[in-house]
Amino acid sequence: MTDSAALDTAARLLGHPLLLPLGPGEPSVGAEFRRLATEHTFGDSWSRPGLDDRSRALISVTIAATLGTQEPLRGQVRIALRNGVTKAEIVELFIHLEAYAGAARAFDSYQTALTVFAEDPDS
Repeated sequence: MTDSAALDTAARLLGHPLLLPLGPGEPSVGAEFRRLATEHTFGDSWSRPGLDDRSRALISVTIAATLGTQEPLRGQVRIALRNGVTKAEIVELFIHLEAYAGAARAFDSYQTALTVFAEDPDS
């Protein structure tokens, strides 16, 4: 079972409970992978003192975009928006990312962010 503090942190950041069901064809050991990843990410990293959630969210969007991990990027953009980062600030992040990680990576990741922006066009 996943540490309840990690799940509480995830729910606070996401605005809803984090569900970790196994997908079709996923072996049962996948539950252990999901548990460990959740505990490490939300229990060990996000809960540390030293940076606020807003700062961690900006850093997390940058990392996911730089790595080109589109599904994690969607989640990190949602977390960022939920924790006080504006859409305009995220666009500025992509402008800065373009200079350091390259235009193709920044543009591809920006397109992913736009799909999240469209989920709530009024914000």
